[in-house]
Amino acid sequence: HGFLPRMERDVLALKPTVVTTCYGMNDGGYGPFDPNRGKLYRDTHKSIVAGLRKAGVRLIVIGSPGCVDSSTFRGGGQAAEVYNVTLGKLGDIGREVAAEENVVFADVHGPMMDVMARAKAKYGPAYHVAGPDGVHPAANGQLVMAYAFLKALGCTGDIGTITLDLAGNKAEATEGHKVLSCAGGAVEMESTRYPFCFFGDPANPGATKGIIEFLPFNQDLNRLMLMVKGTDAAARYKVTWGEASKEFTGADLARGINLAADFLDNPFCQPFQKVEQAIRAQQNFETPLTKTILHMMPAYRELAPEEGPALDRIAAKAIARDQELAAASSAAVEPVKHTVKVEVVR
Repeated sequence: HGFLPRMERDVLALKPTVVTTCYGMNDGGYGPFDPNRGKLYRDTHKSIVAGLRKAGVRLIVIGSPGCVDSSTFRGGGQAAEVYNVTLGKLGDIGREVAAEENVVFADVHGPMMDVMARAKAKYGPAYHVAGPDGVHPAANGQLVMAYAFLKALGCTGDIGTITLDLAGNKAEATEGHKVLSCAGGAVEMESTRYPFCFFGDPANPGATKGIIEFLPFNQDLNRLMLMVKGTDAAARYKVTWGEASKEFTGADLARGINLAADFLDNPFCQPFQKVEQAIRAQQNFETPLTKTILHMMPAYRELAPEEGPALDRIAAKAIARDQELAAASSAAVEPVKHTVKVEVVR
C-alpha cells in the first residue's frame, strides 16, 4: 500500500506502456496471515490497476510476492514456514484481483518455493534462494522471478532454429539468424537474436548456472535449436559450437538439440555480458531516478516553490537521460558471428 500514493510521481512520470508489480513481502507483516492486511492488499491492487489504466498503460502484470528462504529467514524453521503460508495467501489474492480486473497474473511464489526445495536438496541449506537475509534474492532467485514474469508476459522462448542438411551440404535459419556459409558440416552464422547465457559456480547462489537445473528456463524460454538432416540414427556425432564440443546420436540431432541448454559456454557469452552491462547502467540510473529524484519532487517543491520551473527542467532532463540509456541498451545488441560444426565420430 506504500506504492499507491507515490505511483504517479515515481512511475507514471516515465510514461510506461507495460507495468509489472511484485508486492506482498512487506504487506504481509512478516507473521501469520491477517485478514485485514489481506483486504488492504486486495483493495490497493485494485486501485493500482485503476490508476495504471487511467494513465494509458496497455499491459499490466500483477506478480505474487516471492518467498522467504527456508534456511536464512530469521534462522529458518517455523518462522519461514508461517510467513510463506502468508505470502502464498497474498499471491492467491493477487491472482483473484488479476482475474477480476482482466489483467495478467504472474505466479512468483509457487516456482520459488518449488525451486528452493529442490535446490537445497542438492546443495544444502546454505544454498539460499531468497537471499542471505531470507528476503532479497541473489542472482539465482532473481532468475526464478524473471522466469515467472517472462512467462506471464507471453514470451515464447523461440530464439531460433538452424537446420543443417548434411547430405545436401546446405543450411537455413529462422528470423534473427543468417547463414553466411555452409561447407563440410560447418555452418557459419550471423545472429541478432541472443540466447540467454548463464555464469558462475553452480553451487554459488550468486551465480545463475546452478539454478537452471531446477527450473525449466531453457525449455520454456531459451530455445536455440539445431536440427540436422541426413544423419545415421545409430551413429554418434560431434557438435562443436565456438570452443566447446559435445557428442550426440544421429537420432538426437534429427529431433533437434537446444544449443542454449547444451552449451552453457558459447559464442554469445561475451556479447551477452556486454548487453547486460548496458542494461545494468540503465538500472543503476533508474533506481535513484525513481527513489530519489522523482520521489522527492513534492518535498523539493514545498521547500522552494519558487524553483518549480527549475525542478521541472531537472525532472525532464533526468527522464531524457533514462531514455538515452534505454536506447543504449538496445543498441548494445550487435550481430554475433558464430560457427556450428557437425561431424561423425563413429
